[in-house]
Amino acid sequence: MKVELHCHTKLSDGSYTFEEVLELAVQNKVSHLAITNHDTTAGLHDMQNLGKQKGIEIIPGIEISAYDFKRSRRVHILGYFIEPGHAAIESLCSPLLVKRHQASLVMIEKLIQAGYAITQEQVMKFAEGGTGIYKQHIMHALIEQGYTTSIYGQLYKTLFSRGQNGSEPGIAYIPMEYVEASAAISAIRAAGGVPVLAHPGQYGNFDAVPELVACGLLGIEAWHPLHGPEDEVRAQEYALEFDLAVTGGSDFHGFYGEKETTLGCNSPGIICVHDLLVRKGI
Repeated sequence: MKVELHCHTKLSDGSYTFEEVLELAVQNKVSHLAITNHDTTAGLHDMQNLGKQKGIEIIPGIEISAYDFKRSRRVHILGYFIEPGHAAIESLCSPLLVKRHQASLVMIEKLIQAGYAITQEQVMKFAEGGTGIYKQHIMHALIEQGYTTSIYGQLYKTLFSRGQNGSEPGIAYIPMEYVEASAAISAIRAAGGVPVLAHPGQYGNFDAVPELVACGLLGIEAWHPLHGPEDEVRAQEYALEFDLAVTGGSDFHGFYGEKETTLGCNSPGIICVHDLLVRKGI
């Protein structure tokens, strides 16, 4: 049996409902499934109950969209075995959901002004049932209108590029104000969870590990679709040096994924789940 510790549903930026993800988990022989939607714990209690009916343990999780202000880099912090709806999580993450949705509405308006034949209603159709609009929903509308055939690609870069290294930002780029990474770690710990640094190779977060550990970080994600062998080795070396749990997951988003993955493809094994549970008691 496989363990999946990084998975998104339509509540954030995944293209599948939880029920559809659960069916995939059954098909792919996943015994433990962490739901780690961005900045929300909505629906986790119901998901746990539905999982039991299918013989799958649903691990209540989250992925908080944070920032390393010292290095000007995004930092995503995964939280495992958290208490859904905990006040520390809600107070930190609820404003993020509002800001993201409002920024996305501005993005849509900028694209309409630039001549793209999409509407807010069309985009909302893809975001329906979730916590707000994501860039993936906007790209889905652009695909429907025939502007591109994929979520990620040249058009995505043209529209949403952050304009780093001297290049101009995309025509629909809107800066997002994220929370401090240390605050994300503290909120997860307050909610009884285990904070884990997500895909440090993707965002260049390895240098921040000592500081994040000092703030209460308890794990690091080594196995991820966007990690190369060097990232995996480096993550495991940091885990040894700082006594961190080593996790992995597919970062499953369905059709909205940056890279096509299979649920359970980066299983870290049941021993990882046991390690997280031990650290939950720290």
